[in-house]
Amino acid sequence: MIQQKVIPLDSVITPFQKKLDLPLTKKPITVLQINLGKRCNLACAHCHVEASPKRSEELQPEVCNQLIELIQKFPQIKVVDLTGGAPEMLYGFKPIVEAARSNGKQVIVRSNLTIYFEEGFGDIPNYCAQHQVRIVASLPCYLADNVDQMRGNGVYDASIRALQWLNHLGYAQDSNLILDLVYNPQLPSSESFSLTPNQATLEQDYKVFLKEHFGICFNNLFAITNLPIGRTKFYLEHKKLYRPYLQFLESHFNASTVDHLMCRDELSVDYLGNVYDCDFNQMANLPSKTRNGETLTIAKLLETGTLDLIDEIKTAPYCYGCSAGCGSSCGGTLV
Repeated sequence: MIQQKVIPLDSVITPFQKKLDLPLTKKPITVLQINLGKRCNLACAHCHVEASPKRSEELQPEVCNQLIELIQKFPQIKVVDLTGGAPEMLYGFKPIVEAARSNGKQVIVRSNLTIYFEEGFGDIPNYCAQHQVRIVASLPCYLADNVDQMRGNGVYDASIRALQWLNHLGYAQDSNLILDLVYNPQLPSSESFSLTPNQATLEQDYKVFLKEHFGICFNNLFAITNLPIGRTKFYLEHKKLYRPYLQFLESHFNASTVDHLMCRDELSVDYLGNVYDCDFNQMANLPSKTRNGETLTIAKLLETGTLDLIDEIKTAPYCYGCSAGCGSSCGGTLV
């Protein structure tokens, strides 16, 4: 049998660091994003975390206590961003929310909305409203078929009911109760790739449709590129689209996005207390290092008394997903 020669990825994709004029460096840290674990009531087709009901990984009490100490100790943290899995169903969710809010931080929870209808979690909408938690909710399309295809049958209907519930509590009407939605494009089935649509135009389309059909209002739409990590990467590899997709993203690299990349001013922490430059590096197991090459942990940050121990950000080919076109981040487009 003739063995097919494997072409190294670096020979078809320019290493991201080489694309830049200068090293990608950290700014002062203002955002602490915490992945509370991988357990979720859904198993979405595009999930880069590969979360599902079968996963059991979640935050442990010792790490939770360290995170609360970190939040209390560093006034420079302005935002505590909770993700998962379904963060609302994971250990540490409420203690971290309360610690962050009592220390004047904005708290974001990245919600799949359907968790509100699972047994034991019906109090979450009221809890979030009581603590003025900003909800960033996944709704990858305003049409039912597209949502259910990506996230599972019935998810769209449950999401609509959840959004109506949140509106009833004052979300998107009270200035202290912010409700944002997240758009993800459909996964490609051929090499006819396209960039994420214009965020402002798409937001208006969402607002008109949801208001007209369901009486729903929300604050902002975040249009996020599908990065080739986790289930998205497995899907692309299965379709033999992984390398072509990376080449497409590289061909649309926009240098003006680099200064605004979310990895610049955030730390991403996993359920074990390890520190990463961003959530995507976390899922790719690319941990942050100190200036001395030591793997960074929450314990190390507390020991040294500073959040700013990282000089250069770890990069990978999927960084082109954050820097293509108008850019992409957990807060939507960048430029």
